[in-house]
Amino acid sequence: MYYQKVKGLFDPKSKVPFKISRSKIDLFVSCPRCFYMDARLGLARPNIPPYTLNNAVDSLLKNELDLLRKLGGKYKLAEEYGVDAIPFNHQNLPQWRGEVTAYEGALALDEKSNLLVNGLVDDIWQNPKGELVIVDYKATSSAKKISLDDEYKQGYKRQIEIYQWIFRKLGFEVSNIGYFIFANAKKDRDSFDGRLEFEMSIHEHKGNDRWVPLTLLEIKECLMQEKLPSPAHDCEYCAYRQKSVQAAKSLSLK
Repeated sequence: MYYQKVKGLFDPKSKVPFKISRSKIDLFVSCPRCFYMDARLGLARPNIPPYTLNNAVDSLLKNELDLLRKLGGKYKLAEEYGVDAIPFNHQNLPQWRGEVTAYEGALALDEKSNLLVNGLVDDIWQNPKGELVIVDYKATSSAKKISLDDEYKQGYKRQIEIYQWIFRKLGFEVSNIGYFIFANAKKDRDSFDGRLEFEMSIHEHKGNDRWVPLTLLEIKECLMQEKLPSPAHDCEYCAYRQKSVQAAKSLSLK
């Protein structure tokens, strides 16, 4: 069900920077009306069950990469894919991941919109040029070949580009090239035997974060208005709301 938030709503009269997460930026791109109802009115979309298996894969990958981070070694899978970068060792990495203060993550202020953008990174590597390389983990189970061209994976690309923008704002040199590590659970084994086997792959994305500050200005304009924005034409949530209201009205007239 939809739920009412009690904190973190945007106040158009406040001069304090408004914190907005990477996922909320993606929500605005997906549907300005859903975003406005969330950030201004506190009416969020329904919760979805947590992806606990994905979280387990994330934790195991972080454990593996963190060990290499301490030893200064290269990730074997990265070498197989010709990725010339090693895990970046920085004292703030736990904070950037949200492991120290819940939901804190990496924070960067956009001065023009007065929006404080935060994101929780999975990993950061560093290439020989000293540039940071944003890395994100994804768990799936697909018989099809993994590709970044699927429509729903465009959000993945925006995710990395927002992180690239954040770390540039924090003063780091950041590579345009980011990587997704996919753990694809196999479904063609003869027996389960109480374990999953994953096919690991790395996929490159050349990011362009120039859209981020422009989108933040659009978000600020959206937040400042006193009426609901138009819904996205393909938003299933808005379509459901509208049909629910119509159905309720038709029943009340009987």
